[in-house]
Amino acid sequence: MSRHRVFLLSPASCAGERARLLLSPRADFPLARRLRTPAGAPLGEAMAFLSGLYFRGKLAYARAFQAPPPGVDGVLVITAGAGLRPPEAALTVADLHAAATVPIRLDNPAYRAPLEADARALARRLRGADQVVLLGSIASDKYLSVLAAVFGTRLTFPATFAGRGDMSRGALLLRAAAAGRELDYVPAWLGARHGPRPPRLAAVSGPPGAGAPAGVSGASRPTAP
Repeated sequence: MSRHRVFLLSPASCAGERARLLLSPRADFPLARRLRTPAGAPLGEAMAFLSGLYFRGKLAYARAFQAPPPGVDGVLVITAGAGLRPPEAALTVADLHAAATVPIRLDNPAYRAPLEADARALARRLRGADQVVLLGSIASDKYLSVLAAVFGTRLTFPATFAGRGDMSRGALLLRAAAAGRELDYVPAWLGARHGPRPPRLAAVSGPPGAGAPAGVSGASRPTAP
């Protein structure tokens, strides 16, 4: 393949109801127990629990269609305070608590500086027609402003995201990954930030969010853009 492709996934909120459930010292489901160990649990698994269907869709789709340059991670998660991290990176309770204290705002150097540094490092590994696909919102500048300044026209975004809510985006991505059907991308800085709401998709069946305890559905309303 002449064009390499790397996916950047927006994070889940580390300060919502599901985060409180995950961080509770009384939580006894597998993911919570693993987070309390020194080895922690994979970042992607924790984000899938926190965000539910939306992040599960992003992660499944990105893993299905990644095509990174040699030696580069094809899927990276935007974090609060730790820049870009692969979904396999270990996350502990302490890491999650720390992330919850870092607001994702452009005027917050604790969020912005690591993201800019890692984005520049990634940009130096790209060549020619290589592409970076943002699986996240471009309706606000908290991701787009930083990433577009580094990647320019390399930064793209699924055209069909415009006008969809998080649940619809998650369902769309899961279906596309399962069918092996890659979506069309448009330059993020030119893409429509808003659009007419597309037809509602049928419910996606599947397992609950990674590590979810009984009674907590992985398809519940996500907590992150």
